[in-house]
Order: sequence, then C-alpha cells, then structure tokens
Amino acid sequence: MLLCLDTSHGAAVALIDHGADGASSHRPPTVLARGAGDDPRRHTEVLAPLIEAVLDEGLERAGRTRADLTGLVVGTGPAPFTGLRVGLVTARTLAAALGLPGYGVSALDALARQAFDAAGEDPVDTVLVAADARRKEVYWARYAPAGDDDVRLLEGPAVDRPADLVARVRENGDVPVTGRGADLYPAELGPLAAPDTILRASAAVDPAVLGRLALARERAGTAQPTTPLYLRRPDIHTSSGRKRAS
Repeated sequence: MLLCLDTSHGAAVALIDHGADGASSHRPPTVLARGAGDDPRRHTEVLAPLIEAVLDEGLERAGRTRADLTGLVVGTGPAPFTGLRVGLVTARTLAAALGLPGYGVSALDALARQAFDAAGEDPVDTVLVAADARRKEVYWARYAPAGDDDVRLLEGPAVDRPADLVARVRENGDVPVTGRGADLYPAELGPLAAPDTILRASAAVDPAVLGRLALARERAGTAQPTTPLYLRRPDIHTSSGRKRAS
C-alpha cells in the first residue's frame, strides 16, 4: 500500500493498494480512502489530521495495519514555497520514521494524466496544464500520454503570464488546456482549450493519481526524487545585512 499526499494547492491525501506483488503489478491500484482540504493557507493544520483519518479509514477497510505500508508518494510541485515544503517535509519524515521509500511526482504530471483520463472516448495527443502560480502567472507544462498510466513531458515546466504562454504555445498550434489556470484566465487560455472535455478535468491534484504515476515509473526503473519544483524564488528573502538605525 502507498500513502500519497499533495500540498500544491490545499492538502490532499489518499491510501492506495497496488496488490500483493507490488510495483510489478499492472492492475489499477485500489483507492482505499482519500481526504482533502482546499484552503491553501492551512496546510500545516490540515495535513496531519487528514493523514491520520485516511490511514484509519483505509487500513480498517483493507483489514491491514500500518506495518503493511510499502511507501510514500508526495507531490513535488510546482507550488508556493511554504505549502510545498509542508508536504515534502511531512512525507520525508514519515518515510524515514517508518523505514519506507519515498517517491516524488510533479503535480503537473498528475493533472496531465487526469486530463487524458477525462478525455474518455475523445482522446487527445497533447495537453497543456496551467496551474495557479499567483502574481497573475501560471505554472505550466505540455504533455503527451505515455500508455495508460503515465505521461511524457514535451515542454516546460515553467512559470509565465497567461498572455505570454499563449503566444509561446501557439507556435506549436492550439492545444487543449486543463488546470486552475484555465479557470482563472479564461479570456487568455480559453481559446486554446478544445475539446471542452479537457477543461472539465479536475483542477485539483488527485493524490491517488500521484501514486499511480509513481507505480508506473517504479516499474520502468525511473528515479523519483522528492526534490521540490519551485520554478521561482520564495516570496520572503533573507536580509542581506543589518539596517542602520537613525
């Protein structure tokens, strides 16, 4: 079983069961429990109780114990510094305390996989993920599907103003758009977003999809470090020196 968590926006946690044969299994993982808090300012207060509740519900449902956990998966961003740090530190601490491996997966990767899944019977060969970066900017990356369980990065990740992103993307032709950026900046990004089904994909990261991607990459032997993907400097900087008093 994998405990999966993400703090790229609010806080989201899921417990998934990938089968007794572990990462070698290609069957879709079962979601045993999940929970989320959508307030992006309360990661610290919300995350620990969410983890506790999800573990209690999922382990009881499966008739298992915490000793049966086999790893932790954490979203590596991009996201604002403080929220992302809360998730990464929590995952690393739990993994170390329990003696389990930790896997890092980009939140943009998960949103792309969710969009390809949402396309259903009208599949597309590329998607642009645009997440809220604040400061009237978006984090973005462009993807193609990689089988049924992974994605392939075509361009990015980067952070740009929506209008600059549109100009850059249109060099390669129009592309369907998903993510909170599509909702926040419909005038700029809306014209790129066809078909409509992509926009209806969830703008929130599903931590169970993080786990699904981690399993696919474990099977492929891909390294998955829990290195944060910030893309820009934090809002608060250390002072370069003492200020003179006058």
